[in-house]
Amino acid sequence: MNSVAYDFSIEALGECKMPSPIALATQLGEFKAKYVTDDSWVRYDVNLFGDQQPLDTTIPKGSKNPPNMLEKAGPRELIYFKPQHVNAGICTCGGLCPGINDVIRAVVRCLYNRYNVRRIHGIRYGFSGFLDGIETLDLSPEVIDNIHKTGGSFLGTSRGGGDRVIEIVDAIEALNLNMLFIVGGDGTQRGSLEIAEETEKRGLKISIVGIPKTVDNDLSFVERTFGFDTAVAKATEAVSAARMEAHSHQGGIGLIKLMGRETGFISTYTALASHEANFCLVPEIPFDLEGPSGFFTHLEKRISKRDHAVVIVA
Repeated sequence: MNSVAYDFSIEALGECKMPSPIALATQLGEFKAKYVTDDSWVRYDVNLFGDQQPLDTTIPKGSKNPPNMLEKAGPRELIYFKPQHVNAGICTCGGLCPGINDVIRAVVRCLYNRYNVRRIHGIRYGFSGFLDGIETLDLSPEVIDNIHKTGGSFLGTSRGGGDRVIEIVDAIEALNLNMLFIVGGDGTQRGSLEIAEETEKRGLKISIVGIPKTVDNDLSFVERTFGFDTAVAKATEAVSAARMEAHSHQGGIGLIKLMGRETGFISTYTALASHEANFCLVPEIPFDLEGPSGFFTHLEKRISKRDHAVVIVA
């Protein structure tokens, strides 16, 4: 079994020369700025199996990181942009997910309070906010102070539009943004990559930051996406209610349909968390409905033995 070598290098806009304002902000308080250096990494694959060998930690030509090493996150002592010159934007794309407003709030508060950025724009309704008339909302800690207490997206969201890269980058230029945070899932992040490539092609010094969002927890290299734990917690409540209903009827069946047409993480974790599901059907494991080994046969056996059943379906 051979290990796959991934290159997780993060491209930079240029040499970082500006002293971070975090040090100044912390001098008056009790905390010190805990800077992270660019040569600090986190190993992606910590396990070795069978005939796998530890990967060579030398940095390949053209790469910034050793193979399978993730650059450690955290504030840097020197940064690229001068905070007073930063014009930042945030947009949320795709489906809704618990925690979106928490992310918007955290980004705004970090930019404003820690880096002294004063121009922060929320792009309304996802990528469509860049198209057919730009819709923005000025953001500050006062504006976003309580948005984490409500669901949905404070900025609004929409699906699609990420393929209209030329128009989106034109709008980014028109807004004079030099930093854009894009919150979204796999499709959104593919669009983010194309936007970043277009800005680079035009020679624009714009930082495109993708923030992974998927309630299904189905993004590669991301162990746990925000909103997933909330989804599982709420789903276990539904399973408990369905089990109570099924148990109260002769031959009762509780059927709980959860998100996950392509991945069954929510369904699987809910089944593990609730301990009240008898069957968990996920797309990763094929099954037949009919036949001697089919799902209906096993369901009938369960009903005849215990007089009720609880089924979770992704």
